[in-house]
Amino acid sequence: MSNVEVGRAPDRDGKVRRHGPEAFAGMRKAGQLAAAALDMLTEHVKPGVTTEELDERVLAFALDHKAYPAPLNYRGFPKAICTSINHVVCHGIPGPKPLREGDIVNIDVTLIVDGWHGDTSRMYPVGPIGRRAERLITVTYEALQRGIAQVRPGNTTGHIGAAIQAYAEAERCSIVRDFCGHGLGRVFHDRPNILHYGEVGEGVVLEPGMLFTIEPMINLGRPHVKVLPDGWTAVTRDRELSAQFEHSVGVTETGVEVFTHSPAGIDFPHFQN
Repeated sequence: MSNVEVGRAPDRDGKVRRHGPEAFAGMRKAGQLAAAALDMLTEHVKPGVTTEELDERVLAFALDHKAYPAPLNYRGFPKAICTSINHVVCHGIPGPKPLREGDIVNIDVTLIVDGWHGDTSRMYPVGPIGRRAERLITVTYEALQRGIAQVRPGNTTGHIGAAIQAYAEAERCSIVRDFCGHGLGRVFHDRPNILHYGEVGEGVVLEPGMLFTIEPMINLGRPHVKVLPDGWTAVTRDRELSAQFEHSVGVTETGVEVFTHSPAGIDFPHFQN
C-alpha cells in the first residue's frame, strides 16, 4: 500500500532505520504469507466475482494464519485489501460490483505477522484482456524489476526511480508521481520514501538493513491522477488504464532480498488468449 503523502513519511528522528537479522527473518515470514494470499486469490479473480468477495477471502486467510490485514481501519480505510480496477491507480475500496471479462485489477495485500508488515501487490487479468492492457501490465512488471535491480549498498533511492522512469517512458508510458514506495517493518509506513522517478545519485544513500517497498504505478496515458470523494480511490484523470506491482525488499551487504516473491512462482500473471 503506497505512501499517500509523497515526501512526507513519518519524521520521527529524521533517520532511516537499519535492521538486523531478526528483522529480516520477520519480514521473510510476513512477506511470504502476504504473497501466499495473492497466490490464493489467483483462481478466484474471474468474471462475476466481486472485489468484496476477494476482500473477505483475504481477511479469512489472514485470521486463519494468525495474521492481521494492515489496511483494515488504517486511517479509516474500511477494508482488508485494496482493489484497483482499470483506470483506478491505487487504494480502490472493495465493493459489490462484479468484475467483468477484460478488466485488469491490482490487488494490494499487507499482512502483519508477529508485528512485521509484509506488503505486496500484483496485477490480475479478468479472463482474456486487450493487447494494450497486456502491454501495460508487462511494462509495469519489468519496470519494477529494473528498480529492484538497483538496490545495493552505495546506490541511492534515486537510482531506483531513475531506472523505473527511464524504462517506462521509453515504452511510451507515464509514471504516477502522487504516490510512492515507503519504508516499513514493525510500522506500516516509514522512511525512506521511494519515488518511482528521479535522477541517479539523488535521495537517500542505501545501506544494509534498510527495508522498504518499491511499487511503481504506471499509466498508458498521462500521469495525472485525482482522488475520488471517498478520500481513498485514486484514478487517472484521463481515464486511461493504470497498473502497479509491488514488492517489499531489504538491502543486504551485497545487494537486495525480495521478501514477497510468490511461493507458487506466479509473480507475473498468465494471459489467456
